[in-house]
This record gives sequence, C-alpha cells and structure tokens, in this order.
Amino acid sequence: MRNKVLVEITVPEIDQTYNAFLPINKKVGNILVLITKAISDMSNNNYQVSTTNALYNRITGEKYNTDDLIRETNIRNGTKLVLL
Repeated sequence: MRNKVLVEITVPEIDQTYNAFLPINKKVGNILVLITKAISDMSNNNYQVSTTNALYNRITGEKYNTDDLIRETNIRNGTKLVLL
C-alpha cells in the first residue's frame, strides 16, 4: 500500500495505543477528526472528542499542522504519534 502509512497512535488520556493506516493524500486535520471519532467509539466514549485535539510526534515532540498533507510531514511507516 503505497498510498498509506502504518502508524502507532498513543492516547495518554485513556492509556491506550492503536495502530492505524493513514492515507498520505489527506490533511492532518481531516485525519485527526476521523481518528478522534474512531477512538471515542472504540473506547465506549471514554475519550472525549475536542476541537483542541492535536497529533504530536512521540519521539521529537513536534506538533503537526492541521493544514499539511500527511505526505508533506515526516510521518512514515512506523511513526509513533501521540493524540492529545
């Protein structure tokens, strides 16, 4: 799958980690909306969706701009992200 990357997303608020395929041609903001809704559903609404949620690189601490396409960031296969 050359048009998607496999990442690990950690959600400290509910102490869970998820693996997800992210399409590289979508904006980080669009992906963020989908991820937060999915995690909320999978956690039986223990995770609260908020307009202030953001994705961070777990290694570097870099916050990803919501207007950037995934392919324009340093997100690659195996990247570890944190959802705050």
